[in-house]
Amino acid sequence: MKRIILLLLLLLPFGVAAQQSKTAPKPKQDSLRLLFIGNSYTYYNDLPQMVYEIAKTQKKKLAVRSITKGGERLRGHLKNEKLRKALTEEKWDFVVLQEQSSDPARPTESVIANIYPAARELDSLIHVGSPEAKTVFYMTWGHKYGSTHKIENYPLVYTYEGMQERIKTTYLEMTYRNNATCAPVGMAWQRVREERADYQLYNQDLSHPSPLGTYLAANVIYTTLFPAQYQTSYTAGFTAEQAEYIQQAAQKTVLENKEVINLK
Repeated sequence: MKRIILLLLLLLPFGVAAQQSKTAPKPKQDSLRLLFIGNSYTYYNDLPQMVYEIAKTQKKKLAVRSITKGGERLRGHLKNEKLRKALTEEKWDFVVLQEQSSDPARPTESVIANIYPAARELDSLIHVGSPEAKTVFYMTWGHKYGSTHKIENYPLVYTYEGMQERIKTTYLEMTYRNNATCAPVGMAWQRVREERADYQLYNQDLSHPSPLGTYLAANVIYTTLFPAQYQTSYTAGFTAEQAEYIQQAAQKTVLENKEVINLK
């Protein structure tokens, strides 16, 4: 009996390590290192893992890590000492930044006061530890029927179209202010809504992504990091038709808008 218990104890660390390596594989020397900073729009359906799986099919060696917290804003992340240490003391090739879902759709003065300064500070911290890193702003999407967080006397965001336009402007301006790149997930989302209204991109709360919505985001982000056409065998469990369409919609949105998203 003692020998069995000892054997189980010896095996346990290997089992834990294998589970962790699925979403955060130990970086190899020649791996590109990617860090996601965001909230539930990033961790729903494990977006970082989907990007990793796409990269693997394309023979891209990518080590992925994420620092997320539900509902967190960029300015909130700045208070996280572990995150600051990760940015200033570790080396990254790409850092993807995602803001809270409705704040970028707020009036201009609110965005200027509460979002742009935090974006600038995070971009600066990224380049303290990794001068050559690419900062990527992950443009999110409008809620299905307009903002679920109503803003008094600001009816512009009471519709999907109005909210999407405000989010798009905020993310692109963050991109330009920091000479960064934008992953135009919200723009691809709008394309799919218009072309394939039968595809369910939203979770039941009409805000968060469904698994298909996350798959779209993953393909947009991958194409932003590696801007070229591709076809991946990783379908995330969707039909071949759905997966192919989502891949193509993501790639077209990125590659047709290189100047707009500051993709160099």
